Parts: sequence; structure tokens; C-alpha cells
Amino acid sequence: MTSPLSTPAASSSEVRWTPRLWGTLLVLCAAMFLDALDVSMVGVALPSIGADLGLSTSTLQWIVSGYILGYGGLLLLGGRTADLLGRRQVFLVALGVFAVASLLGGLVDSGPLLIASRFVKGLSAAFTAPAGLSIITTTFPEGPLRNRALALYTTCAATGFSMGLVLSGLLTEASWRLTMLLPAPIALLALLAGLKLLPRSTREQNHNGYDIPGAVLGTASMLLLVFTVVQAPEVGWTGARTLLSFLAVAVLLTAFVLVERRSPGPLIRLGVLRSGNQIRAQLGAVAFFGSYVGFQFLTTLYMQSLLGWSALHTALAFLPAGALVALSSTKVGPIVDRFGTQRLIAVGFGLMVVGYALFLRVDLDPAYAAAILPSMLLIGAACALVFPSLNIQATNGVDDHEQGMVSGLLNTSVQVGGAIFLAVVTAVVTAGAPEDATPQAVLDSYRPGFVVVALVAAAGLLITLTGLRTRRPRRSVVVAKSTVREAETDRVPVRD
Repeated sequence: MTSPLSTPAASSSEVRWTPRLWGTLLVLCAAMFLDALDVSMVGVALPSIGADLGLSTSTLQWIVSGYILGYGGLLLLGGRTADLLGRRQVFLVALGVFAVASLLGGLVDSGPLLIASRFVKGLSAAFTAPAGLSIITTTFPEGPLRNRALALYTTCAATGFSMGLVLSGLLTEASWRLTMLLPAPIALLALLAGLKLLPRSTREQNHNGYDIPGAVLGTASMLLLVFTVVQAPEVGWTGARTLLSFLAVAVLLTAFVLVERRSPGPLIRLGVLRSGNQIRAQLGAVAFFGSYVGFQFLTTLYMQSLLGWSALHTALAFLPAGALVALSSTKVGPIVDRFGTQRLIAVGFGLMVVGYALFLRVDLDPAYAAAILPSMLLIGAACALVFPSLNIQATNGVDDHEQGMVSGLLNTSVQVGGAIFLAVVTAVVTAGAPEDATPQAVLDSYRPGFVVVALVAAAGLLITLTGLRTRRPRRSVVVAKSTVREAETDRVPVRD
């Protein structure tokens, strides 16, 4: 039935966002905020965790990698599960699991148990992320209203990441356990609010059964891919173990594609990828997050290991980028309406390339305002433009019953891109590590890694420009306006 929250889509700029509609969006934003907050807080707390639990560097790595493995490996399954079993139900159950895993992670006294809790948190995020995004895209109609909601939603990721860096610097001073425990009460509050506010969703009624073989093959291939990439810098990219693992991934993915082509109810409908915009959105997500994760990793090492900055000082250095994203959140939606996603993504990638290139100038005694701040501001502006636009482009034109699938695919691209290029950057820096570990020699070994980061962003720019070349001038504006005209008789499909 039509909810009292429903408003004519054509006049979305004049929509009165009721408290309940704001509440719905706030719950979904809280989950996205928690995902980013959790990742950034743990990174800063790792040295304290290792010292307290007596963990080696290789074991310590799995506190981060365990989360990535569960998250990146199960996103495809999480997205399709939301479509089949109901987005609201899947979101709330997974959020509850996230809260419990956060609590356990702050109480355990064993490295393996801590890694297990991180894996479970990643697994639960693999269900909340696509379910939350698909709730937004099925609640808000395509066009200005959805663009505004997605801009606010994706901004929470950058805000959570920035706040996580600062909070972890403060909390770790007292105890690393607080960084693990903090997400638990936030997740619990979001769960209680979600039970009251989230619109009821129906299961997909006319699906052709559950694609069990596709789910097994898709999940296994993603898990093995992420695992192989994470382990490659340690065991060697050309080692027999790594090469055999990549061969196994290729076999699993081939089998997955064959199964999906024949399945009456596929985990991923391959026809979705016939759209050029969809392919560019997925590849853009890989390049966007892959380049940023590599940059953040190297910059953190540079600031803490070479400059001797504290965790809090490092977090504050990154803060302008996150603050810029947060402050621009309400402006991105109207900009997308006017210029279209493709142009904004291109401009954003251009800013990223310039920001990364400028960072190559840093030395062992940088003036923050002149050497570091310009890059942070350019990268922050790029994130504000690119991330919401990628989400909008990937979900536009997709039927409601496939929104979870596409959301899962987009989040998989983000996570796999981050895992792959972080491993590549790590391998490049390790290969150039000097025997004489003078500060200048170490900094010189970082520079090829920063070059790789800039090249990945440049690849994202080139991929985006192929879309601009095939489009007529201002076509995106026409599409946006026609969408509004076509929706004049429709109403926002909020169900209760």
C-alpha cells in the first residue's frame, strides 16, 4: 500500500522529508558509518593489540584481513539473499550479528578468537551493505530524491572512516578493547530503531528457486581470490602456492559463469553487465577504492614510521578530506541531477590523480599546509564526487527485484579492488625496500608505490572517459529531466 510518506517524485525538490523517512535513512546510514568506522579504528589499534596479546606481525595482519575476507567473499551472496528473503529481514539480522561480534571482539584474550570475531563482522557487513543500499534504491524513486538519499548515505562512509581514525587514536590510549567494543552499542541502537522505522519488504515472489551451485561457486571464488591476494605479498607473487591459487580462482569463476548462464534463478544475472554504464561503475569502484586504500596505507606508514607522528596526529592529518566529504553531502545530489554521474566521476578521478601526484613532493621535513593539505583536499573533493556517483550509476535503471544483486556486486568491486591494489602496492614497496634503512632510502622506496596509486586512479579516469565519448553532450541532464517527467504520476514506494 502507499505510505503517508509517499510524495510526488516529480516535485522531489519540494518533498517534505517526514521524521520517519529521515529515521529510515538514518538507520541505513548508521550501518554504513559502522562499517567504515570499524575498519579505520582497528588499523590504528594494531600495535597495541599485538603487544597485549603477543601476536606476530603476520598474525596481526589477519585481524584486518579476516574482516576483508568475510566482507569481500560473501557480498554477492549477501546481495542476492536480500532480494530473495527480504531486505529488511536480512539487514536487521545481519546488524544484530555485527553487534554481538563487536562485543565478543572486545572481550576475547586470544589472537585466533579475535580474528574469528573479525571474520564474523565482515560476514555480517557483507549482508548489511547490499541490503541497506537496496532498501534506499527501492524506497526512493530514481532521480533527484534518490540522488540526495544516496549522497547522504555514501557520505557516512567517509565520515565514519575519518571519525574512526580520530577516535581510535583517543581510545587506544586507554585500551585497544574500547575500539572493538564501541561499534556494539551503536549497532544495537540502530537495530532497535530499524525494527521500528525500516519499511517492511516483501520477498521476491516469482523467483525460479535458489541458485545453490552459483552461491557456492561465487562465494568460494571470491573468498579464494581475496585470500590469495592478501597472502601474495608474504608468500610471493610468483610462488607456486600463489599461482596455483590464482589458477583455482580462474577455474571457479569460469564454472560460476557457466552455471549462471544456465540457471533459471541466477545469483547474478549476467545480462546486467551488458550495460556500458554498469561495467564502468563496477570498474570505477575497483579503481577508486583500490587507489585510495593504497594511498592511505603508504601515507600512514610515511607519517608514523618516518615522520614519527602519533596515531592521533596522523588521524588529524587525514581529517580535512573526510570533513570536506561530510560538508559537501547535501550538495552532491543536485550536482548529479544537473551534470550526470559520468561527468562527476571523470572530474573526481581527475582530482584524485592530481592529489596523488602532488603527494610525490613530500620529504622528511614537510610543511603540512604546503606539502600535504593540498592533496588531502583534492582527494576529499574527489571522494565527495566519485563515491555517490558510482552508487547512483550502478543502481539506476535496475528493477527493484535486482537492486540487492547489483548492490552486492558494487560492494564486491569496492572490496576486491581494495584488497588487490593494497597487495600490489605492498609488493612494489617491499621489492624496493633498501638494505640500508636510512629514512631517505625508505621514503624513496615508498615513491614507486605512490606512482602505482596515481596510475590506478588514472586508469579509472580513462575508463570513465570512454563513457563520455559515447554520449551526446548533456545527455545525462536530459535523462534526469525525463525521469522526473515520467515519474509525475508515480509516488515514492515506501511500504509499511
